[in-house]
Amino acid sequence: HLQEFVTVLVRDPRTQKEDSWHSYIDYEIFIHTNSMCFTRKTSCVRRRFREFVWLRQRLQSNAVLIQLPELPSKTPFFNMNNPHHVDHRRQGLQEFLEKILQDALLLSDSRLHLFLQTQLSPEDMEACVSGQTKYSVADAIHNFASLNRRFPVEDEERKKGKNDADSDSESSSSGLGPSDDSVSCGCKASPASEES
Repeated sequence: HLQEFVTVLVRDPRTQKEDSWHSYIDYEIFIHTNSMCFTRKTSCVRRRFREFVWLRQRLQSNAVLIQLPELPSKTPFFNMNNPHHVDHRRQGLQEFLEKILQDALLLSDSRLHLFLQTQLSPEDMEACVSGQTKYSVADAIHNFASLNRRFPVEDEERKKGKNDADSDSESSSSGLGPSDDSVSCGCKASPASEES
């Protein structure tokens, strides 16, 4: 019998502009697992610190007797432009998720799965969990996965006849056929220019 595993990575912090005055950083959460608990065996979503705070509060209110792991502290001195600060927070968020994913009771909370495998907002996750949405938790996760499948779109593009300029940037980036689930989320296809 194969040992069950859940790999969770928090990576690729990116600055997102809310408006001209406010920016925030979000992080990619990558899940790879063979656990029966998960609807999807691989997934990629982006979440910001505020959403982790929400998740922890909701999990705590659901599992009163469990001492939840701490999030990296919300310091007033956090500087988005300081790579050290950002990486420290990224590590803290990853450790937080790693600890949570070891707890069977927390794993049974649908909010955790929506947080990790969809891009729903906290309000929508709450509504979904309490049965106020037309879609179920599993629907939400499957729909998000299918939204992220890049292959059908690329086929459409080819039919239209793409501009030569970008034909090799997008389609050759995966290097894997559509059969491999791990490329379905298209998370690896970040432009090379961001490495710097």
